[in-house]
Amino acid sequence: MAKKAFLLRVDSSLWADIERLAQGELRSVNAQVEFLLRDGLARRGVLPRSSVPAAKDGGSAGEE
Repeated sequence: MAKKAFLLRVDSSLWADIERLAQGELRSVNAQVEFLLRDGLARRGVLPRSSVPAAKDGGSAGEE
């Protein structure tokens, strides 16, 4: 799959939260952002749930 690069501006506190979450799940920040986007789209029925990889820390990411 080809990847598209783009600039994303986020609040520094949000960035820090994403960095912490990524570190806890042994992902890069880029991979974590992609995971969160896929998870959000799957929850809304835009993507199949199978397109979202399992959380690496036992499932705490994105649980409601």
